Amino acid sequence: MDLARTEVTPPGGAPVERPAKPSAQPAVESRKGRRRGSAARLGLMAVPVAFFAVFFAYPVAAIVSRGLKAGGHWQFGRIAGVLGQPDLRHVLWFTTWQALVSTLLTLLIALPGAYVFARFEFRGKQVLRAAVTVPFVLPTVVVGTAFLALVGRGGLLDGLWGVRLDTTVWAILLAHVFFNYAVVVRTVGGLWSQLDPRQEEAARMLGASRWAAWRKVTLPALGPAVAAAALMVFLFTFTSFGVVQILGGPTFSTLEVEIYRQTAQIFDLSTAAVLTIVQFAAVGIILAVHAWSVRRRESALRLVDAAHTARRPRGAGQWALLAGVVATVTVLILLPLGVLIQRSFEGPDGFGFAYYKALTSSDSGVFLVPPIEAIGNSLTYALAATAIAVVIGGLAAAALTRRAGPLVRGFDALLMLPLGVSAVTVGFGFLITLDKPPLDLRGTWILVPLAQALVGVPFVVRTMLPVLRAVDGRLREAAAVLGASPLRAWREVDLPMVRRALLIAAGFAFAVSLGEFGATVFIARPDHPTLPVAVARLLGRAGDLNYGQAMALSTILMVVCAVSLLLLERIRTDRATGEF
Repeated sequence: MDLARTEVTPPGGAPVERPAKPSAQPAVESRKGRRRGSAARLGLMAVPVAFFAVFFAYPVAAIVSRGLKAGGHWQFGRIAGVLGQPDLRHVLWFTTWQALVSTLLTLLIALPGAYVFARFEFRGKQVLRAAVTVPFVLPTVVVGTAFLALVGRGGLLDGLWGVRLDTTVWAILLAHVFFNYAVVVRTVGGLWSQLDPRQEEAARMLGASRWAAWRKVTLPALGPAVAAAALMVFLFTFTSFGVVQILGGPTFSTLEVEIYRQTAQIFDLSTAAVLTIVQFAAVGIILAVHAWSVRRRESALRLVDAAHTARRPRGAGQWALLAGVVATVTVLILLPLGVLIQRSFEGPDGFGFAYYKALTSSDSGVFLVPPIEAIGNSLTYALAATAIAVVIGGLAAAALTRRAGPLVRGFDALLMLPLGVSAVTVGFGFLITLDKPPLDLRGTWILVPLAQALVGVPFVVRTMLPVLRAVDGRLREAAAVLGASPLRAWREVDLPMVRRALLIAAGFAFAVSLGEFGATVFIARPDHPTLPVAVARLLGRAGDLNYGQAMALSTILMVVCAVSLLLLERIRTDRATGEF
């Protein structure tokens, strides 16, 4: 029977065909599919929400509660008293000031690099891209020491352009640019490579100058990506810990460093709790604005041609720009890394492997085991953290694939909080909360990977989410209509398309886990130190041998990170695979 037409015979007349009533079955199936999709999304969110509730919200809330509760009552008046202290107001001012200046400097120096990586194709591009990303995952304590040597008093930037800023401030600012250069290059360059250059060329043909065409055509399209990159850089520098701890000394301190000092040295949990609340509020505002900028950028991505636009430089101007970017990367990034390598080989008896050989001995008394074991510990912890981050982040990204209301947006913001909330608070919170059944984990090895996974999950989500959202939703709907369960639809439709992005997300989670320091410094056991913790402890003890071993461990960690990121570049597609 033809469902589209039905014969009707009026009284005394010939049969007449008229369209039949459309079946309600497709609409019913569509509603059922939407309900199944909503239920599946809630199911996917359940595991990440439980993970963050137990291993993030609970430790942070416990620290705040211990600091602001006295005799079973909340002491909110303590907040005004802490913030009224002149030295803590100076900490808040310096935290904000250095974050703003660091962000502006990073944008100024990194935007030309974003253009070069997006528009130019040249020999060694993958190696150079990996090189600019290595600092992002290096331990901050190591880089702080390297920059102090480079720009100390009488150094390169002492009195630059007649500005007599304290050389410590110069070192802090440049170290932040060093770390966050890759954030701007990857975030802005990822979008820039997708903009169709013919739009700007059309404006030039209509009489616009090169500057006017760029300002009126390209810049508005890049605006959301630049805003997102600037907010991420501000977030990372606002919560800076290792760099300021090493370089700032007793004079300069950020909120994160002050929280560590109040917690680990003065044991004033009340003040630490107030500072944690202040930092949490600031981070919440930053992430809310960042989420808005990301939504604007994703809207822009749907309007541009994602075709490959990179080509070899043409003309003296473009070759000069490429040379300038290579020179900037060499001085800003490769020079500090070169200093680390050089110092690791400058032994007491001349150039050689003396410090590397010393890593096999535990005679220094710094550790219960030879420092070389920190390498195996870090690799084991990082692999476990990567597995956890990929599972939790993958489920979260799948739940966020379809845009929804405030619930899903709030869930998205929750996933980003570990990047900005005090890692020191999280690490100390682990010690005071995860010590009783059924979560008595303080004496187990899994505690370190759990803390590292908290930092890795946002990278997994931000890498996979844009790719998942690019998958045509009609393919999933077709699979559902054919009877596929949500799990099978994911396996048959999404997974083949996002496999490459999943590998990149895992690689970033692995590299970030290797360099995590803020939380690990509290929970790493003396007989199982990680590389960053081992480096910090060696740097904290006097003696050339300890310093040389710290440089040797740092060089090993840098090589591991560089190899990991170079492998990521080999599997990275030209199409953007996320914010990082």
